[in-house]
Amino acid sequence: MVFTKRLREGVRRGRITCSVRIWTHPHVKVGGRYPMDDGHIVVDSIKSIRLRDITRDLARESGFESIKDLLGVAKHGRGKNVYLIRFHYLAPGAWATPPSGVDWVERAWRRRMERRSTSDL
Repeated sequence: MVFTKRLREGVRRGRITCSVRIWTHPHVKVGGRYPMDDGHIVVDSIKSIRLRDITRDLARESGFESIKDLLGVAKHGRGKNVYLIRFHYLAPGAWATPPSGVDWVERAWRRRMERRSTSDL
């Protein structure tokens, strides 16, 4: 996942933990790790939403001052599908741990770790 430079510090500090993306199809998957600066973004969930589901609170939670500001960044390309992506930042050298209380995310994370450990053999 790519973030504008002005959002990266908020992502690294954990103040921004979600992003609204307008794509033709999802470009990330739950449990996926995506490089950002020296660390990684780990996707916790992806939810298909409607444009009218984007509130001022959601825009602010995503690091924007307004819905208009968010859409100005999110609307580009051919995409028409709106996705709410929840994630956490994994600092350089840190181990990925699943967020507590999210069973299906934890199961996906465990499967990923199991595949990774068997591929190392």
